[in-house]
Formats: sequence, C-alpha cells, structure tokens
Amino acid sequence: MKITVDEDKCCGAGQCVLIAPEVFDQRDDDGIVILLDAEPGADQHALVREAAAVCPAAAITLAE
Repeated sequence: MKITVDEDKCCGAGQCVLIAPEVFDQRDDDGIVILLDAEPGADQHALVREAAAVCPAAAITLAE
C-alpha cells in the first residue's frame, strides 16, 4: 500500500489522526495532515483504509 495526501484538499478535520496515529499527524499551526508513513505495514492497512474513507475532504489516496 502506498499513501498520498493532498494538502490543498485537507480541511484539518483530524479524523485520519484519530484512526491511524502511527501513519498520520497534523501540523500544529493549521491542522493540515502530515503523512508519517507513506508505505505502512500490513498491520496498519485496515486503519488507513478507514481513515481514507472517512476523510471529509477526500485528501487521502491509496494505491494497493
């Protein structure tokens, strides 16, 4: 799995961080997503899929 994020689309809702904190974080100043791990291990895949699915801005793209 390879993850890409579009910072321009991100609205800073933080759902991704709540669901997969080992993969996503947020900038302190504006809450925009920070991708911590673009190719997470298999143990994180289900959480990453959920994070992408609930992102209100559709800023997370997955390539399986």
